Amino acid sequence: MITLFSDFKAVIFTLLFSLFFSTGSLAFTINDAEGNTIQFEKPFTRIISLYPAHTENLAALGLQDLLIGVTTADNKTPGISGKPVFSYHDDPEKFIAAKPDLILIRPMISRAYPQLLSHLQQIGITVISLQPTTVNEMFTYWRDLAALSGHQQEGERLIAQFSESLQHIADAVQRIPDNERPKVYFEAIHAKMKTFSPNSIAIYCLEQAGGINIASDATPRHGSNIAEYGKERILQKAGQIDFFLAQQGKMNPISLSILEEEPGFQAIKAIKNGRVALIEEELVSRPTVNLIDGIKQIHQILYPQH
Repeated sequence: MITLFSDFKAVIFTLLFSLFFSTGSLAFTINDAEGNTIQFEKPFTRIISLYPAHTENLAALGLQDLLIGVTTADNKTPGISGKPVFSYHDDPEKFIAAKPDLILIRPMISRAYPQLLSHLQQIGITVISLQPTTVNEMFTYWRDLAALSGHQQEGERLIAQFSESLQHIADAVQRIPDNERPKVYFEAIHAKMKTFSPNSIAIYCLEQAGGINIASDATPRHGSNIAEYGKERILQKAGQIDFFLAQQGKMNPISLSILEEEPGFQAIKAIKNGRVALIEEELVSRPTVNLIDGIKQIHQILYPQH
């Protein structure tokens, strides 16, 4: 009944959205990650994505054909092979020549390359900055991407599919008593001894998988997904850490040997017991449907007998 009701709401919402477009009225308004309000009267059909999460989500919505440009990091996204590659290091003329009606970025890009974005906006190209930091924001983000492309029903279906997959994992976790759930330290950046913000998407993945975040007292850095912690605080809880997880990727180029050989880490219970694992960065840090794979992977690490 819940699924049917959700589908019904999605259909009604899509019909209303289409009606707005057909009457020429103001169709939709979204607020981006930097507090800007964007209003648009028709869907965007020529999109350049400068953040792999945008690309992956548009592909998950079945909207690969709307993408006329992607990033060099999009080589794993199905249906993207052969599309022109763009970078925020490119000259404005390259973007202009492609004739996009929308360029999707994230806050990091707008902070680092304001002149490029200002130039593109001045000639009439819409530039929107999106990057959710919590799961609730992620659902809003998916809806925004669907709305920008005029495919609201696909957005609601994506959320419903994600929620259904999540429920299967939640059912398994609910059968595990709280006192049997392992305490986990989840590393974000080894070189700086940083963990994830307690409200971050990565910690959401850990908790949905059945782990207890031992660094729940971490202080977020500038409202980001990353939080300060430090070796001293980690070692203060060395005897309580049942599992030590670390994201592995461009942000944290780590290996098991580096973790195991880190001075002082031999005192950590998880290191001594060999309960150390690396999780692909893209599966826990990008706000995409692939988070389900990250949650499943963590659950299997924590509960190999299930």
